[in-house]
Amino acid sequence: MESRAAVLYEMGLPRPYADSRPLKVETVKLDEPGPGEVLVRIRAAGLCHSDLSVIDGSRPRPVPMALGHEAAGEVVQTGEGVTDLSPGDHVVCIFVPSCGHCLPCREGRPALCEPGAEANVKGTLLSGARRIHRGETTIHHHLGVSAFADYAVVSRHSLVKVDPRLPFEQAALFGCAVMTGVGAVLNTAGVKPGSSVAIVGLGGVGLCALLGARLAGARQIVAVDVQGEKLSFARELGASDTFDAREDGMEEAIRRATAGGVDYAFETAGVVDALHLAFRITRRGGVTVTSGLPHPDRRLSIPPVVLTAEERTIKGSYVGSCVPQRDIPRYIDLFRQGRLPVDRLLSGTLPLEQINEGFDRLASGTVARLVVTT
Repeated sequence: MESRAAVLYEMGLPRPYADSRPLKVETVKLDEPGPGEVLVRIRAAGLCHSDLSVIDGSRPRPVPMALGHEAAGEVVQTGEGVTDLSPGDHVVCIFVPSCGHCLPCREGRPALCEPGAEANVKGTLLSGARRIHRGETTIHHHLGVSAFADYAVVSRHSLVKVDPRLPFEQAALFGCAVMTGVGAVLNTAGVKPGSSVAIVGLGGVGLCALLGARLAGARQIVAVDVQGEKLSFARELGASDTFDAREDGMEEAIRRATAGGVDYAFETAGVVDALHLAFRITRRGGVTVTSGLPHPDRRLSIPPVVLTAEERTIKGSYVGSCVPQRDIPRYIDLFRQGRLPVDRLLSGTLPLEQINEGFDRLASGTVARLVVTT
């Protein structure tokens, strides 16, 4: 069948993207879903920094690639062997398919699925197949989803069935921003009630981490960013203290405000300097968690003696250490109860034809989450 899709042919084109237009909205051909695969009508797809990092080249991926990974839609057709989904079911897409058989999957850590990671790096579905074509050219899948499109063929292991009463543009956020941000707080760090928390970087993931910290019962939530509008929004969402990362003496001011540093610091910007800052404002005996994805050539330098003498911990968090089939329904229930107001992060919607302009807005840091609706 035919579908529109936003295809990246060259990484690293200059901003503004409204002029260089790295994403070409084209008509492509989709194969029918193979065994264990599902055809999904994409209804909403969020613009995320993980997409932007492929566009600007800081997260190298094979091209041409149809981008988009944070999405929700409706099942149209199921392939052989898919018996637990039916046409009309509403689903959220997951950007790490989990095979269920490798060691991490058997340990209950599907975010670290080894075949899933290999497929994502190669730009294939979990099966190793590529189902998108334009003429004689085969197009790679982005994180097994390729959601900036009207339709997508994905692995069944990339989908979670959700309540159809949830609007698609809200449901999409649970596939990446909510899992990554809230999961980092609840799963990776295990923030305890009464703790102090810092969030460095207030994009969609960082703001979800802030909401997760409130949910976990943090007594003090410090928000750090370079955008005044985001700091104001963080206060509206429940931050007790906000700091502009560009101001002189900011680190010492945070340590004074937190009596020597926070119990848990979360870096969500994907910038090494932000991770350095998060580490420096973590107290003795505290935990620093990073969920950002800087360029793989960047390096973090810290004095190892600090890890020992101060009993410090640095932890990575991928997909919020979530078990999607378990956690997404839980987070949606918390949202419905008003305890996880992720809908407040929606900065607006736009049509697929304006996707390059949308990434200009995301790169400028002026929006939390824009959603393409089709």
